[in-house]
Amino acid sequence: MWLGSRTKNNGSRIWIVKARVFVMLKPSVLDPQGKTISAALNTLGYETVRDVRQGKCFELDLEVESPEEAKIVAAEVADKLLANPVIETYRVEVYASE
Repeated sequence: MWLGSRTKNNGSRIWIVKARVFVMLKPSVLDPQGKTISAALNTLGYETVRDVRQGKCFELDLEVESPEEAKIVAAEVADKLLANPVIETYRVEVYASE
């Protein structure tokens, strides 16, 4: 989501954007919480649900010089803190437009 922009004193634009980082377990990693949710849904009558993989979603509000920089920053944050690269993958979505 584009939250707006402002102009710095030197005339350059600062974008205020929302980035979402979705973190999921790698397919090769067992997901006991997902299995429990899947079983519970089947018990509730949702027999069409065959599998559930649980994950996490993080929303970041960023002030950056471009939407491209927002994606780079969000990916760095995911690499360094939000995702464990041994067992998790992530994807970044940036919502910005003018």
